[in-house]
Order: sequence, then C-alpha cells, then structure tokens
Amino acid sequence: MAVSYNKLWKLLIDKSMTKTQLIKEAKISTNAMAKLGKNQDVRVEVLVKICHALNCSMDDIMEIIPADN
Repeated sequence: MAVSYNKLWKLLIDKSMTKTQLIKEAKISTNAMAKLGKNQDVRVEVLVKICHALNCSMDDIMEIIPADN
C-alpha cells in the first residue's frame, strides 16, 4: 500500500497557505515536509499536528492507495 498526500496540497491551496506557513503553524520539521512531498511515511504525530493546525481530519489530508495485485 502507498500513501498520497495530494489532498493536503489541495487543502493548502484552498486555504491560501504555503508549505512554509504550514511548517511554522503546525510546528513540524522541514524534513517531515520533505517526506510528505515525496509521499513517504511520516509519524502519526506529524499528521496530528497538521490536522490540528488546519482544523481538519486525517481523511482530509491523505489517502491510502491499495497496491495492485
């Protein structure tokens, strides 16, 4: 399975927020943001901080893509 954070990028556009602003608002590292940009795994704590900063749920910022069999 893979994870996609495309919903997060769309949400940032809708809120007219930059990635840098999100880093500051959510108090996450630039390293975590880089991983998000590559659709890599990040700690749940990072996702919770983002959800808190954006006042949304995890379903609003990510989706799990099933692997092709």
